[in-house]
Amino acid sequence: MQHGPVVRRRKLGAELRALRTTAGFTSGEAARLVGWHQSKVSRIETGTSGAKPADVRLLLDAYGVADDQLRDLLVMLARPEDTGGRPHWWHAYRGVLPTAYRDFIDLESQASAMRTLETTVIPGLLQTPEYAREVTRVAGDGRTAEQLDTLVEVRLARQDVLRGEPPLELSAVLDEAVLRRQVGGAGVMARQLARLSEAARLPHVRLQVLPFAAGAHIGVTGPFVIFSFASTSDLDVVVIDHLTSSLHLERKEDLEAYTEAFNALLIHALSPEDSLDFIAATAAGA
Repeated sequence: MQHGPVVRRRKLGAELRALRTTAGFTSGEAARLVGWHQSKVSRIETGTSGAKPADVRLLLDAYGVADDQLRDLLVMLARPEDTGGRPHWWHAYRGVLPTAYRDFIDLESQASAMRTLETTVIPGLLQTPEYAREVTRVAGDGRTAEQLDTLVEVRLARQDVLRGEPPLELSAVLDEAVLRRQVGGAGVMARQLARLSEAARLPHVRLQVLPFAAGAHIGVTGPFVIFSFASTSDLDVVVIDHLTSSLHLERKEDLEAYTEAFNALLIHALSPEDSLDFIAATAAGA
């Protein structure tokens, strides 16, 4: 288990090593191609040290990598938190956002698909402004009104990934408790459930409810997110949030275990169609 920045370095190094191998170069040959010492290539590939975006572009050119999406993703992994280059939108908020949250948004913005289990609250990408404000307020005791406004603004801005081209493919399993919990009162919840129903009808959003009637299930251990990337599965990562930090799991066995767990939850959950009916019934007070 590693924290986000270390995960990025290790994943970047593993992908660059695979691309070098595919191109038919030894690490020494690759170093000579770009004018480096062989030890620098080795340190980058093992994740011992980071690589600058310019270093990554140099290696990708040497390996003949032309896939723009893959190039952009690997350059993103090399970008430091406080870059001097063209920042992503959330860098304007870096004085407010914890490092773990910025790292999460980084992954979310670059992923092609996201699978998530939520056991307590509506996923951030599907929250209404009112709901987002209430969740942010109770989670951030002691924040000023200005800080609260900023965090809500960030949460809503993240939802642009569902409107991108192509949009993020979102598959969410929601425990029934998520729908029953009265966050912000009846009016806020009514509008939030209506928003869920609207989002669930989007072609790139799959929403399934895990009812209490399903009994004990593997999801009782807590929520998690699996990010997947179109160019390569080697960059897939599981994110588990805690109160003050996040864990990023990138080992193949971890990814397989959480993928199996998510697939099992899909089997126990209601179908997307039945989930829509369940949400409507919940909103009606049934």
